[in-house]
Amino acid sequence: MKKANFLSMLKSVITPEKDKVKMKVYGVPSQPLPEKHDCSVLDLAFAMDCTSSMGSYIETARNSIRTIVEEIVSSEKSDVHLALVEYRDHPPQDRTFVTRRHNFTSSVSKMKSWLDDCSAQGGGDFPEAVADALYDMLKLSWRENATKICVLISDAPPHGLSPHGDEFPNGCPKGLDPMNIVRELAAKGITLYFVGCEPPINQYKEFFTAIAYLTGAQCIPLRGAKALTQVIIGGAQEEISLERWMDEVDEEVQKEIAAGNQINDDEMTRRAQAKMDSKGIRGKKLQRNNLYLEAASETSVKLAGFANMADVSANFPKVPDVSDCQTDFHVNSLTSYGLEATSDVTPDSDVWNTVESSISYEQVSRMMQKSKSRNNYLS
Repeated sequence: MKKANFLSMLKSVITPEKDKVKMKVYGVPSQPLPEKHDCSVLDLAFAMDCTSSMGSYIETARNSIRTIVEEIVSSEKSDVHLALVEYRDHPPQDRTFVTRRHNFTSSVSKMKSWLDDCSAQGGGDFPEAVADALYDMLKLSWRENATKICVLISDAPPHGLSPHGDEFPNGCPKGLDPMNIVRELAAKGITLYFVGCEPPINQYKEFFTAIAYLTGAQCIPLRGAKALTQVIIGGAQEEISLERWMDEVDEEVQKEIAAGNQINDDEMTRRAQAKMDSKGIRGKKLQRNNLYLEAASETSVKLAGFANMADVSANFPKVPDVSDCQTDFHVNSLTSYGLEATSDVTPDSDVWNTVESSISYEQVSRMMQKSKSRNNYLS
């Protein structure tokens, strides 16, 4: 029986009272169960840094958007809607625009026209208006039942993370806080993938991994624009495949919430993984050079636990002044991801692909993070 038919039958026999779960943990009131996401319906939004260093990434997205959609539709049988948020910086660092928001469309041609109008220029200081771009993501018209993916593509951190080269060291001039916004994205079921353009982003990898982790997603490092198409396709395929099995994890989370128990992430992840293994459940997984992407580090998980950007900044590892470390970025971009810094490694030499296998511990852990956010669990 198809999942959509099963859910329809289930809803017909569940009373409103049964369709609620008692949120006993830390005094959270009763809430409706989270909206079930339809894996055949995909809302895919891009937040694109449009400052001067991003030209090759904009061009790749522009030239590949039709391929990206066609590949996802053919492999996943998905109804895809697309959106775009362009961003630069606040004046006086950039006087063109802070953000430009293009709401969801089913037209690939319209999406391509938006990308055609994109250009890479300006930017001013090193950090950019990341918080404003994420805020605009919240304002898009996401479909309630869609699998929701945001892909943030950038080579620069938000304001307020590290004082070096930041003309707004106290954060976004509009008072927007990325940590608060990302938690709102997670609560809405929006998964935030970060595509970090190496080498400059490496000093800020832990922060971007932290915000991706909050939504149950991943931080994906790129050494060149050529691989962007396959990364977007592979990430979407993995996300859709995991979304198909979210009920398995939601069931475990909701049991603990209803019992008023504090959730032990490791214990519950292992339990949910064992249950899926026993059922022979499989999913897709994005690989880089035939290796799975590394899980969020302890530092990233710690940063994800802070309530606001000020606390993140106070606990963020010291970053060298940008002007002092440009020559070291390439070596750092290799070693920080466990790759050897050898002369035969070129920017576009990485090979990205997706494989189908049993659901890994790391994947279940990310699904657990999503479920906690969607079920309003407060840890």
